[in-house]
Amino acid sequence: MARILTGIQSTGRPHLGNILGAIKPGIKMAGEANNDAYFFIADLHSLTTIKDPGLREEYVHAVAASWLAFGFDTDKNVFYRQSDIHEVAELTWILSCFTPYPMLANAHSFKDKSKNLHDVNAGLFTYPVLMTADIILYDADFVPVGKDQKQHLEMCRDIASTFNREYDSEVFVIPEAMISKDTMLVPGTDGRKMSKSYNNYIDIFLPEKALKKQIMSIVTDSTPLEEPKDAENCLVYQLFKLIASERDANTMKSKLEAGNYGYGHAKKDLFGFILDNYKSEREKFDEFMNDKVMLEMKLQQGAEKARQVAREVIKRVKDKTGYKTN
Repeated sequence: MARILTGIQSTGRPHLGNILGAIKPGIKMAGEANNDAYFFIADLHSLTTIKDPGLREEYVHAVAASWLAFGFDTDKNVFYRQSDIHEVAELTWILSCFTPYPMLANAHSFKDKSKNLHDVNAGLFTYPVLMTADIILYDADFVPVGKDQKQHLEMCRDIASTFNREYDSEVFVIPEAMISKDTMLVPGTDGRKMSKSYNNYIDIFLPEKALKKQIMSIVTDSTPLEEPKDAENCLVYQLFKLIASERDANTMKSKLEAGNYGYGHAKKDLFGFILDNYKSEREKFDEFMNDKVMLEMKLQQGAEKARQVAREVIKRVKDKTGYKTN
């Protein structure tokens, strides 16, 4: 059985792009027969940007509620909050003593911001070391990563291999990258990739009035109501066909291309479809967000499962480095 591990960002509430590109594929992957899935909410990573503890907790709960609302099985898999496993911080420090400075200085996450060093904190600089600890602390075999995270996974492999060589022992499992070739690109309301940083996202868990406002803000051209529209270049249609059946998508396309069907009509149809298609998930999300005790119980149960593995791994590390295990 292969152990698959992935971290889930907690820098905001999950949006439609996260659902289609990460949550649904992740749940499908975790449900495959030969996979042992460890999924964690990366709240330690979020501290590099989010300093408000109340906001950070709210985002953690929203992420957890989203995954649970879409059916992530916490009985068969391990679902936990990163900061609940104290061993990850301990391992991060130990690994940082085996990580060369130039490796971190060449990391994309640092180089992209290096022109404005006053905006870069040490947490961002050492981000790849914490990411390495996140992975090798649980003997992960495979890590699903996007192309932008491939470098960090290679750094993880290098750091773990360096430690193994130093002590001439297979202390750490060396993980392999799982890079999806068909990662879904979900456009935002302005045509760019849907992202919280662009503020162009659709939050399907919003109350109806607020959700409708987001959908009605989707950018369209000025083609008059009565004239035919270019469906393939219509953002409303592009979003609709990602979530609708092929038949329903073709129906909207035909209406757009026939004329007398405006972008306003298409947006209303998209809005209605989201309400109908995600009715159950929206209800479950609200239930979880209104029952933080249940959410915390789920996360703590997952943390205890994860901690059992983490304790074994940190003991191997401390035995090799000469530190006592409490």
